[in-house]
Amino acid sequence: MMDYDVITIGGGPGGAAAATLLARHGRRVLLLERSRTPRFKIGESLMPATYGTLERLGMLPRMRASHFPRKYSVQFFNKTGRASIPFYFAETDPTESSQTWQVLRSEFDALLLDNARERGVEVLRGALVKDVLFEGERAVGVLAELPGEEEREIRCRVVVDASGQSALLARKLGLRQPDPELRKAAYFTHFQGALRDPGIDEGATLVIRTREAKSWFWYIPLPDDRVSVGVVGSLDYLVAGRPADPQQVFEEEVDRCPALQPRLAGATQVFPVQATRDFSYRSSRIAGDGWVLVGDAFGFLDPIYSSGVLLALKSGELAADSIHAALAAGDPSGVRLGAHGPRFSAGMEAMRKLVYAFYEQDFSFAKFLSRHPEHRLNVIHLLVGNVEHPIDGLFDAMSWMVRFPAEAPLLPAGEPANLPGAAR
Repeated sequence: MMDYDVITIGGGPGGAAAATLLARHGRRVLLLERSRTPRFKIGESLMPATYGTLERLGMLPRMRASHFPRKYSVQFFNKTGRASIPFYFAETDPTESSQTWQVLRSEFDALLLDNARERGVEVLRGALVKDVLFEGERAVGVLAELPGEEEREIRCRVVVDASGQSALLARKLGLRQPDPELRKAAYFTHFQGALRDPGIDEGATLVIRTREAKSWFWYIPLPDDRVSVGVVGSLDYLVAGRPADPQQVFEEEVDRCPALQPRLAGATQVFPVQATRDFSYRSSRIAGDGWVLVGDAFGFLDPIYSSGVLLALKSGELAADSIHAALAAGDPSGVRLGAHGPRFSAGMEAMRKLVYAFYEQDFSFAKFLSRHPEHRLNVIHLLVGNVEHPIDGLFDAMSWMVRFPAEAPLLPAGEPANLPGAAR
């Protein structure tokens, strides 16, 4: 007998979304989150297309009542410091759903877990999942160390791996594939008292290139007069041959970014610069018999367009729908559990192409749109996160400026998993 219908590994946005929606369908769901208390994370800027998922989760009242700054646009600064016209999301949708929020992830993720509990999910913090259990090719549960208990096996009909960049199942099954041309590093911190633009632009995300265009900064207004500031560049540029001290590298890049300097004048750095690297990857499969990958456990894109939380929430939502349909049919096979895979992967691929466009040395949105003004709304749809909106001809029109990558393959969900060793 199974202990649960679904076990979700990880309580970030993807795991919380999948678990909440399945519990609302009446499924018995256990969510195991490793951290005992909310943790600091980057990925603080939401895209407006999260609105629909947040609405399904019942999260909108919490978001409206929060102290998170509202985000209505994104603006780009080229290497000379010249600013683009802001891309206001309301140009494609004049309703409330065209705005979103800049969040402190520790608070946002805690709100998602509180909401999950209220909707019927059994949430356990401080639970360490050691392994996913298989019988032959089918996942049947997890081996976990629960708070105050010895490690034990917990059985279920479907395992949702939302373990973030730990990517428990993708690593176990050899599915994780790095993007060879998006090998980047990021150095980041928060500042108190940095410049904020007035009015509707106060909560805008700014993307600011450095003078030689070898790196770029994000600038994200947060609650309590904080701003998240981070620099991203290739490993070859930002790490190789540079000082080992992240603070020194960060300051050197600020010196190369004249458009950023006046915004930080007089501001106070809140905590030491932190670093992460090599963060763009994709798994070759999204599901198998008895298991599904969600959020960063499936894949992650460069943070240039703040797509991380959107892709996590959307993958959790779509996975929940596939899982519910599979359980209702009594068939938790990879084919049924991964039914949403091609749809989700296509949207992620569209965002990936836009990332490649940004990193093309001579590309700029201003230059592209001056030649192709008919694609302005298509660009905004992608910046909003409407990855399923038809964008016919956009990437063809960009191809004179951008060398796009081959599409990342998604293997059929029904193929056998590459389980190492004997069945477990």
